Amino acid sequence: MLNVFNISGSALSAQSQRMNVTASNMANADSVAGPDGQPYRAKHVTFELDAAPGQSVGGVRVSDVGESQSPFRRQYDPGNPAADDEGYVSLPNVDPTEEMVNMISAARSYQANVEVLNTNKSLMLKTLTLGE
Repeated sequence: MLNVFNISGSALSAQSQRMNVTASNMANADSVAGPDGQPYRAKHVTFELDAAPGQSVGGVRVSDVGESQSPFRRQYDPGNPAADDEGYVSLPNVDPTEEMVNMISAARSYQANVEVLNTNKSLMLKTLTLGE
């Protein structure tokens, strides 16, 4: 029963990191350039199984936070100082709709794991009272 706490706890941590990455993507969706002079690249989280050696069941952990390789968005704005020779400004490759779906999915997964923790806690407390 204690293993459930570890598994759900790892999921809470992973989904929290996913929500942070998604929030970062949303915050930078309209930025023209980062510190390196290039537009922000959307980031995505990759999960992997976090099980004890020899076990096929376990928690989850973030294995990588990678950058999206999709092309930057281009917007025609010849008056912008960041515009190229053709008058286009390169903008981040962040899709706000996709990011909102990611945020909702991560929040629901987080909420579901909180419910698992609460249910497991209730079951453990009821088990302890059986001997009374």
